Amino acid sequence: MSNAPSLAARPAASLHRFANPGRFLRLSGRLLPWLAASAGLVLAVGLPWALWFSPPDWQQGETVRIMYLHVPMAWLAMGGYAGLAVASAMALVWRHPLADLAARELSPVGAAVTALCLATGSLWGKPMWGTWWVWDARLTSVLVLFFLWLGHAALVRAFDDPERGARMGAILALVGALNLPVVKFSVEWWNTLHQPASLTRVNAPALHVDILYPLLTCAVGFTLAFAAVVLLRVRAAVMERRIRALQMAAARRAETDG
Repeated sequence: MSNAPSLAARPAASLHRFANPGRFLRLSGRLLPWLAASAGLVLAVGLPWALWFSPPDWQQGETVRIMYLHVPMAWLAMGGYAGLAVASAMALVWRHPLADLAARELSPVGAAVTALCLATGSLWGKPMWGTWWVWDARLTSVLVLFFLWLGHAALVRAFDDPERGARMGAILALVGALNLPVVKFSVEWWNTLHQPASLTRVNAPALHVDILYPLLTCAVGFTLAFAAVVLLRVRAAVMERRIRALQMAAARRAETDG
């Protein structure tokens, strides 16, 4: 029984090791160039491979090339929102000071990739389904996901008190996470126009390797780019907060001296 508090405190203590702004800036400063360079290198290989050198699909023809952007954006839209929910939980439960900033800077990037997912899905749907949009279960749930991203980005910036805005945004993010299983399993739960997942089985995916490998390469490249952009935004937010704190301290000293 005497060890219970210490065991319970270990996760929080390990998380708060990285809460120091100076430590975060040092670590992220070392990591960011590697992330950005890796993203550029992987995409430099993956995009030409996907858009020019991969074969057309036997059924969709050249239209299949939209998939190399659409599918990674869909994965990032869902994976990014899962990350938003995790950051929000860390902010609410452990009061991690960087979790609020991470969630705040993640939502505009997540909204952008979800918008790209919807746009490329419409471009793909026109030749495949004969229409730009249908109120399909998958498309509708992704549209809801897009509005959740936008709602979080707006809500955390809607209050004069940043802590109140972060708390309300965290609650919205956690409630909105209930939509993720709907997005994932909508093609299985309902009769939809959207095709089922092509990578449900790693050992025998539905895609031919000539299409699968460039798709996975693009997905890795876009994921690294997504992480680099979010990390860059969080670094900028941390530095902005530190500058604001220094300015306020200088203003208080000026008032005291005066």
